[in-house]
Amino acid sequence: MSLGHTCVDVYQGAVAALVPYFVSERAYGYAAASGIVLAASLLSSVVQPLFGALTDRWALPWLLPVSTLVGGAGVALSGVFGSYAMTLAVVAVSGIGVAAYHPEAARVARVASRGSHTAMGWFSLGGNIGFATAPLLVAAVVATGGLRASPLLVVPALAGAALCAVALREIRAPLAATAAAARAAKAAGADDWPSFLRLSGAIVCRSIVFVGLSTFISLYVPERSGGGEVAGTVALFVLYLGGAVGTVAGGQLAARHSRVAVVRWSYALTVLAVAGVVLVPGPSLYLFVALTSAGLYVPFSLHVTLGQDYLPSRVGTASGVTLGLTVSVGGVASPLIGALADVTSLRTALAPLIALPALGWLLLRTLREPAQPEPVAEPARPEPVTEPARPEPSAAPARPKAPAPVPPAEAPCYDHPARTDSAPAHDCRSDQGG
Repeated sequence: MSLGHTCVDVYQGAVAALVPYFVSERAYGYAAASGIVLAASLLSSVVQPLFGALTDRWALPWLLPVSTLVGGAGVALSGVFGSYAMTLAVVAVSGIGVAAYHPEAARVARVASRGSHTAMGWFSLGGNIGFATAPLLVAAVVATGGLRASPLLVVPALAGAALCAVALREIRAPLAATAAAARAAKAAGADDWPSFLRLSGAIVCRSIVFVGLSTFISLYVPERSGGGEVAGTVALFVLYLGGAVGTVAGGQLAARHSRVAVVRWSYALTVLAVAGVVLVPGPSLYLFVALTSAGLYVPFSLHVTLGQDYLPSRVGTASGVTLGLTVSVGGVASPLIGALADVTSLRTALAPLIALPALGWLLLRTLREPAQPEPVAEPARPEPVTEPARPEPSAAPARPKAPAPVPPAEAPCYDHPARTDSAPAHDCRSDQGG
């Protein structure tokens, strides 16, 4: 599941990685380039909770391989069409594919992980690796062959669909047991909507910061460090790769401390890190990019499990919101950042991002730790039937033992007058016995 997640999230990272090439080859402005990111995220943000609601009603595991292929096909076609409208359309199709994948994938991964925060961290790590490798993959394909070579970007989707099919065959029985547990939770009315909504508000703040930086950092870093396109690609890679480390660290920290506490600490760290990205020039900028990445990604998998535990009867909806609506809504803000950058400067447009993690921390300040569901046990496997052991053949058949000799019965004595048995011959007490 983690490797399949990697193959899907390549396409979320690829859209932002394609922005500099759209700007250089097609002369798009900041607003037009950020509109492409919006096309990928807007439909995804609206549709993903709908797919989550569907997976709450019916199990749809077939969505995983199909949505992987759809997400890859959209990005692969983005460089083929010269029309801006067609580019927006195919990128939007990719966003729908990604939206269909995540709610069901999060549900299946929670079952496979048996509720382990560390295991869910590894699942989220797969997505972060996909984000991190997207700039390198796009650079390897598009920087050498131009946007016309974008159909080669479909290869990860083919691999991801195959991986999803293999994973689903391994966990069919636990998935059925989890569906029954969700129906029981729904009957008990155990959902905590106020806590879930506050968590969602914090994730929205995190999303705006992440999407804003991932969209413009490849353009902003060359301005601040004096490098070229390579400097921007390196900064974007650091932003995504630091998330890989942060996600694993988040799962480990949550195993020792409460998830809510770890999430709060991460938002507090992100305030300082984003300030360093916006305000500090020179090579040290990369350090703050890495710290920002860690602060944004340490709580990433914890957002998902917290949302699922706040809404135990609507795991698909919780996954669709925490992975979809609240994450993708950051793409809605990116055109506003781009428009502000067009009339002022990119540094001025990115400055408001410093305050958003602080707002998220305030929303999380009074959040409580939810109860965790019991892990689903695997059905017992029947023990193998073994045949009774056969005696080993001997060199010669054993001879049957002779029966023990039966001692002869002793003749009784007789009393002559009555002709009746009296006593054994050796114990004749009568003078007439004999």
